[in-house]
Amino acid sequence: MKIVHIITRLILGGAQENTLITCKLLAERGHDVTLITGPAIGPEGALLEQTKTAAYKTIVLDELRREINPFIDIPAYFKLKKILRQLRPDIVHTHSAKAGILGRYAGWALKGKLSCEKPLVVHTIHGLAFHSYQNPLLNKFYSAIEKAAGNRTDAFIAVADTMTEKAIAAGIGLDKPYTTAYSAIEEDDYLTAPPQSDIEAFRSQYDIPNDAVVFVKVARLFELKGHEFVIEAARRIAEKHDTCYWLFVGDGLLAEPLKNQIKFAGLEGRFKFTGLLPPEQIPLAIHSSDILVHCSLREGLARVLPQAMLCGKPVVSFDIDGAKEVVNNNTGLLIEPENIDQLTDACIKLLEGPNLRNQLGQKGRAAVTKKFAPATMVDTIESVYRNDSTPSSQ
Repeated sequence: MKIVHIITRLILGGAQENTLITCKLLAERGHDVTLITGPAIGPEGALLEQTKTAAYKTIVLDELRREINPFIDIPAYFKLKKILRQLRPDIVHTHSAKAGILGRYAGWALKGKLSCEKPLVVHTIHGLAFHSYQNPLLNKFYSAIEKAAGNRTDAFIAVADTMTEKAIAAGIGLDKPYTTAYSAIEEDDYLTAPPQSDIEAFRSQYDIPNDAVVFVKVARLFELKGHEFVIEAARRIAEKHDTCYWLFVGDGLLAEPLKNQIKFAGLEGRFKFTGLLPPEQIPLAIHSSDILVHCSLREGLARVLPQAMLCGKPVVSFDIDGAKEVVNNNTGLLIEPENIDQLTDACIKLLEGPNLRNQLGQKGRAAVTKKFAPATMVDTIESVYRNDSTPSSQ
């Protein structure tokens, strides 16, 4: 098949890594794959370098930007339409909000032009643009746009069952098939523990003692990622436990405010910031830690949860969106969003229970290994392309 994937930007992020894995494996399976993306602008890092030696083609469309701006969005739409008309794809597969809207409209417009039912227009829901922490009027605006784009979508793929449930509850694509394809992870580096010397060197780099229990959070330093809850829980925990440290992996606009909060809490020596790490170093950061803490307030299904489980690490997560589809009593501790008391208690329970940490880590690894394998995800995606899948919900 001739397949075109469209995504807004290739920053460091779950949707982006998912898309690159999909394009790579589809190309390896013999499909003709083209990836269209906007420029990677911002402090979150770029994955564009990975595409330069890939077996698929990459087109960078400068007008494809994350911010809403009719002066560049309209030209982006017409340029997308022109590129798709030239490529004549069998499949147009979109990701993320802006590319999802413009790409689906452009792909749908080709159906009549090509005098056939092609291209099949598919959209992956990695997360939804509307949520409870946003202005209600803005939510209505985003919801209306997604409903309109849903009418120009042949099939939806969701990274979690919860995303399907939320989209349908909002009235999006009610007459279209939905299929869940869990967001794949390149598993080998997570399943294989690095040498102990590498772990000790990593800890030494950030002045973390070898015998310390390390809580790690892997996320952009950005709104709604929940770093402030981790810091408040740490303030309570550190009063009685002097052998634990916290590691923040990532960078973003809130770096300085978070460091100020840590300073005010008197925890400067206990928190370590890595800044941006390239994707290949994330497994080492998790393997060098003991417990993953995930306190995001909105996320389709955070890839870092199965990543930690593949490393054999227990997780503490707010019960938001798709988290409950991987975190349960066998794999970690699921707690109410924004509940500092529960967060503190869960962290202490794992801090004081090395046997429990090991038990949850091993069961978590067994639970996610096949579910998040690249082949599993792409098998499901191919079945959607061929229209021979059984939708998980409609």
